[in-house]
Amino acid sequence: MKLASARFALFSLGQLLVLGGLALLPVVDLVFPSLQFAAPSRTVIVFAIMALGLNIVVGWTGLLNLGIAAFTALGAYAFGILTCEIYPFQVGFWWGVLLAGAFGAFAGWLLGAPTLRLRGDYLAIVTLGFGEIVQDALKNLEAVTKGTQGINPLPAPTLPGLQFSSETHVRWFYLYLAILAVVVFLCRNLEFSRLGRQWFAVREDELAARCMAIEPDKAKLKAFAAGAALAAVSGALGASLLSSTGEPGNYDFQVSILALCIVIVGGIGSITGVLIGSIVMVGLNVILLPLLTQTLQRNGIGSTGNVLTSPDNYKYLLFGLALVLMMRYRPDGIIQTRKATRK
Repeated sequence: MKLASARFALFSLGQLLVLGGLALLPVVDLVFPSLQFAAPSRTVIVFAIMALGLNIVVGWTGLLNLGIAAFTALGAYAFGILTCEIYPFQVGFWWGVLLAGAFGAFAGWLLGAPTLRLRGDYLAIVTLGFGEIVQDALKNLEAVTKGTQGINPLPAPTLPGLQFSSETHVRWFYLYLAILAVVVFLCRNLEFSRLGRQWFAVREDELAARCMAIEPDKAKLKAFAAGAALAAVSGALGASLLSSTGEPGNYDFQVSILALCIVIVGGIGSITGVLIGSIVMVGLNVILLPLLTQTLQRNGIGSTGNVLTSPDNYKYLLFGLALVLMMRYRPDGIIQTRKATRK
């Protein structure tokens, strides 16, 4: 769907269907009060924003980034320092999210400037190392980051006439869904912009891109900064959701791998695929498995002490099986990528 002027690209049909499906989750909660989908689905939205940032780097530019969780951590701690009452800034929720995104973009630029001449496995190792460095730095800078205690309490969102608390799950959900819709809109327009076409050109053939007067290093740097900014925004939203940054160990390598799996399972380079991948990978963990566990326990089948009847004990087996089946039968992901061209 596009405006008549073709200046802006609105949501595609697939994106509208996914966002609309998410918007109906609170309605499902009203019909089936025992399900309570809205509260855990906020985590799905946070990971979707993080994965959209990673998709810019991995899917559109062809750079393997194994340290996206580091930028999420930087965004969460930047948000905490800027908004928590124990610090002198206290800029509020909205400015905290925006400044956290700007700080993430700056951190992405700092990492990318000296390293983006590396390619393939070498760049992946650098980003992996950066993720470990950030974790250790946040733990050891205890005077600023509070070490393993994390920064808390953090402010909830603020809107005129509306209050957000731990009891208002639906309000949180719809606000975060609106933020996700804005991020999807920005990513879709980036996809069809001149910069987006440069990213695709660099991904397909860097030498050919140079022949077309594209500077691959600058294009990669912009992609790295954009992806880091979205990851930092997701970190800020997640920190506000928990009212705490959590300990630095919460932003470990597993978080980066989960974000990468979301992009791969959904479809590398596809915005719609990233949204579906977030629902599949994160929704399985935070919605379906807990629901299955509760159902088994209510029927006297499940037990937390029984390894075989508690789905949480073998969730990683399910994740691994899902990835194996995807790579075997759908290697391009659930949604196959199309070229970024207008028709």
